[in-house]
Amino acid sequence: MRRLPVPNDPKVLVGFTTNDDAGVYLISEDMALVQTVDFFTPIVDDPFTFGQIAAANSLSDVYAMGGRAISALSIVGFPEKGDPEILEQIIRGGLSKMLEAQCSVVGGHSIRNDDIQFGYAVTGLIDPKRVWRNVGAQTGDVLLLTKSLGTGVISTAIKQERAASATIAAAIASMAELNRAASEALRELERDAKKRIIHAVTDITGFGLLGHAREMALGDPANKVPQVSFELDHRAFTLLPGALEAVRAGLIPGGLKNNREFVGDCVAFEQNVPEDIRSVLFDPQTSGGLLIALAPETENAALKALEKYETHAVRVGRVLEKTSPLLHVL
Repeated sequence: MRRLPVPNDPKVLVGFTTNDDAGVYLISEDMALVQTVDFFTPIVDDPFTFGQIAAANSLSDVYAMGGRAISALSIVGFPEKGDPEILEQIIRGGLSKMLEAQCSVVGGHSIRNDDIQFGYAVTGLIDPKRVWRNVGAQTGDVLLLTKSLGTGVISTAIKQERAASATIAAAIASMAELNRAASEALRELERDAKKRIIHAVTDITGFGLLGHAREMALGDPANKVPQVSFELDHRAFTLLPGALEAVRAGLIPGGLKNNREFVGDCVAFEQNVPEDIRSVLFDPQTSGGLLIALAPETENAALKALEKYETHAVRVGRVLEKTSPLLHVL
């Protein structure tokens, strides 16, 4: 992407030159579009559930930017000789989540494909003065996380038929949960504060907790957003039931190994951090939670606001002045 021409349209507030979760395009002084797209192959056996998870995952980037999803286009790849009832259930599952999100599916496109693929291109609305980027965390900020970790290793366990029913149920519930409530709680908190108190937000997906934390810490020097460092407490993270057991059984997805290779040099672990916990922090997530950097004096208010919206969140760390490596796990 760095070799491609950079768009020079001044209405592009957030484009592909950064690692942000979605693009933002200015429409008027008080309105902008948030646009994102995501699709993937099945990670669970039940087609309806797969459709729900794919929809929740596609919507997540809009919520991570602080936007409100309004419309979506479906993206479908399906085998020529595949069972049309399976396809119907996938689309039906996706529509159920879009209905929950109050996001209208207005069309889509399908192709014949050897593998099943499904997702959405989602458009949302946002106040251009209230865009949350994945950079901008400030020294002293606290870091909150809104979902438990472990969907990657559990998905691998599911594929190999080595996951307990309770583990599968917990992972599916987490992946199908919209980040809408968390986003609405944070937007309400910031409106009431009448100032910018949420400095950076991202959703945790394929790069894992540490990969996305790295992106947040890197800043955006081109736009004078400085780099910072994150201090993370491994004991603070909540894990899905069965996640550690999957790691200990060697059920490691390829994405976890790739994340460790790519991000490993940016992370320093204290000796007391168990190896299985380290693995989960690199684990690629599907439809993960929001990682939020916000002003420390608003921590309690934020946790109460999230609880009011029935969103579980925990404090997992804090933001420090830039050090090397960028991330330090205690």
